[in-house]
Amino acid sequence: MEHIFGSTDTLHVIFLVLALALAFSFEFVNGFHDTANAVATVIYTHSLPPYVAVVWSGIWNLIGVLTSTGAVAFGVVSLLPVELVMNVGSGAGFAMVFSLLISAIVWNLGTWYLGLPASSSHTLFGSIMGVGLMNSMMNSGGLMAGVNWAKAKDIGMSLLVSPIVGFVCTALLFLLVKALIKKPELYNEPDPHKAPPLWIRGILCLTCTGVSFAHGSNDGQKGMGLIMLILIGIVPSIYALNLAAPAGSIDALLSQSHAVAAIFEKQAAGATADAPTASSTLAAYLKSGGAFTKEIFPALAEKNREIVTMLDGHKTVAELPENQRSVLRTAFYYTAETISKLKKTKMIAAKADESALGGYETSIEKETKFIPLWVKVAVACSLGLGTMIGWKRIVVTVGEKIGKSHLTYAQGASAELIAMITILLADKYGLPVSTTHVLSSGVAGSMAANHSGLQMNTLRNLLLAWVLTLPVCIFLGAMFFASGLLLLSRVFGLH
Repeated sequence: MEHIFGSTDTLHVIFLVLALALAFSFEFVNGFHDTANAVATVIYTHSLPPYVAVVWSGIWNLIGVLTSTGAVAFGVVSLLPVELVMNVGSGAGFAMVFSLLISAIVWNLGTWYLGLPASSSHTLFGSIMGVGLMNSMMNSGGLMAGVNWAKAKDIGMSLLVSPIVGFVCTALLFLLVKALIKKPELYNEPDPHKAPPLWIRGILCLTCTGVSFAHGSNDGQKGMGLIMLILIGIVPSIYALNLAAPAGSIDALLSQSHAVAAIFEKQAAGATADAPTASSTLAAYLKSGGAFTKEIFPALAEKNREIVTMLDGHKTVAELPENQRSVLRTAFYYTAETISKLKKTKMIAAKADESALGGYETSIEKETKFIPLWVKVAVACSLGLGTMIGWKRIVVTVGEKIGKSHLTYAQGASAELIAMITILLADKYGLPVSTTHVLSSGVAGSMAANHSGLQMNTLRNLLLAWVLTLPVCIFLGAMFFASGLLLLSRVFGLH
């Protein structure tokens, strides 16, 4: 155990393996639940044989995951309660990880079994909120302290608006295509006994590729964020900091630390804070809805001094003693997250100060917000395997049960092109969106624009799944968290 997990004890290694297994299981379920949307159009327009489409989609999901920035991954993590993020190796931390993953998997499996294209993003979002709310209530913190509401608002809006964008934009694109391209074969029901002309197959394969790539780059990151949270909390000596950071990165960071120290001291205006108070002050601020207090800048100044003390004399973070890496990450986390919140709430008056602090935040994130290659590959493989095994139920719903007529070539291409663009834009801004909702609403939009008719039973079920996902997963996350915390404390003595 020593060489692989540092000084991690056997019980924690067991929980680490279980947590990672659950995280990869979530991505596996995500694969046959969400990725199936990407192949629905090429399969139902006979552009590609089912298993060729599935393998091709899996390859591009892999490429999307491998080239992803990680912004969505850490955006999801920022929704979690600060005290649990900082203590994943505790009983409460394990209960958080297990409960949100189990509740997300349970709901995803249930909706997949019924053939409903429900959102894995919504599922995970609801589970995280449930854990945060229950954790806050169990610690008498009130509902407002349980969730990062500012980030929840951003993510909630992206999940709410993206299906509307999918429906409206696909309908408009389909009408534009119909007005400009006078090729009857684009708008006729595909012949079940032969493939479409080569140029149509090329277009549909291209849009399938784009959606698969976009799905990997966005949805794949949700699992990556949770896996990194698990690794950082349980094996901090290896994953708390980016040990592969280039030589000289510490020199640049130290230079910025000294520069921003003057800003912190100026803003502190004579107030002081010791180290323990600094941590609790910044934690309380990050949990709040933006309640700024005069202790924030003194606390930042103290954290900055901690960072300088630990980094001084080192060229890279890999040179730090293992027992200091977790401590340094904590100081980095509080500093960067607080700076980010101060910028968003316009609490830094001078533009020059805001620019300097923003640069410092970026440098810190290079040392902390990283995802190892093996994590990306494992997530991509989980997504791909899930797609290959369980694609059919969701594909049947998208291809046959949304409209009253068969999906045409133009409808499939329009829906997938809009889905690809929407997901890639969300990825750029670090916002998770639902491939399922964007694509299925796009198919519905193309059917409405073509006056093909919509199957109201299917739409009602989709809407019901959409409406129920959030409250059900909040409830499941909260109940699993409370039960898991009780079990881990009483049976295994973890607190």
